[in-house]
Amino acid sequence: MPQKRCSLGAAVFALAALTFIAGSSVHAKSKAEAMIGERNSNAVLWHDPVDIASRNLYYGIGGEKDQPHSPYTFVEEDLNGTNPKYVVTDRDGVKWTIKLGLEARPETAASRLIWAAGYFANEDYYLADIQVANMPAHLKRGGKLVAPNGTMHDARLKRHMADDKSAGDWPWRGAPFAGTREFNGLKVMMALVNNWDLKDVNNKIYIGKGSNERIYEVSDIGATFGTPGMSFPFRHSKGDADAYRRSKFIDKITPEYVNFRTPARPSIMYAERPRSFIQRTHLDGLLNNIPRDDARWMGKLLSGLSASQIQDAFRAAGYAADQVDEFSKTVEDRIAELNRL
Repeated sequence: MPQKRCSLGAAVFALAALTFIAGSSVHAKSKAEAMIGERNSNAVLWHDPVDIASRNLYYGIGGEKDQPHSPYTFVEEDLNGTNPKYVVTDRDGVKWTIKLGLEARPETAASRLIWAAGYFANEDYYLADIQVANMPAHLKRGGKLVAPNGTMHDARLKRHMADDKSAGDWPWRGAPFAGTREFNGLKVMMALVNNWDLKDVNNKIYIGKGSNERIYEVSDIGATFGTPGMSFPFRHSKGDADAYRRSKFIDKITPEYVNFRTPARPSIMYAERPRSFIQRTHLDGLLNNIPRDDARWMGKLLSGLSASQIQDAFRAAGYAADQVDEFSKTVEDRIAELNRL
């Protein structure tokens, strides 16, 4: 009898998986159809970084001038995503979103490397300690991470761009740039940083004030620099230098194409959360069949970064010196792998 119950449960899970994947495919197709012709309009994915060796990866896209300044005042709690997030203003009235948890450091580092390669990224800054005035006594998420006086540790601050407005999400499958060297290069960057959380909802389109450009960005890049998929225990999935170093970068090489390991299927331990498990299983193979020429192009571009620049990206994220060295060495090794293709 117990065996029958198990078989029934497996059948129900399998049916749910097929239903979810079918629904996801229809949704992705409708998104792609809605974007037909966008490539030839005003969509922008990449800008040539020109002199990549001159880019400051410690301060990132916002530079030293845009970094946040205390004091900070609470505005509201942001319940999007899974990590504790709070919207605040700084002394200059600039609005920021604080993110706490495992993603704060890796997201800060990843934003700098992706921007260095010519792609769009958020203005992210990491603060080891921050105090926010008027924090509510009761928070829906992350209450244990906030002291009674509003002090928090290990916080990523993302600047709100007042002149930009959101124009929705964009899909990996069926994106208007599909098949271009620049789009394949973005996929290579996702593999290089082990970004395994490649859900379409993490991709945003922004329209700048006074501009007709529709800027395409991977805006949530916190699930990086750990294992190539959702692992068990979860702490190894994000910002774990040893797990990142040990993970496989390139899965397969053919005369024309290369397949990357990320995003790997999630650990079976997470099958108890069917929707999340199936959703990430559906991402398997998303970074496959990348033309070797395009992967080499990205490797050559990244070769313009010095060891010091790469280290600065991880120093900016508050990692200790030994972790900075380990993360940076892995990034350098992966760039070398791309150039050997």
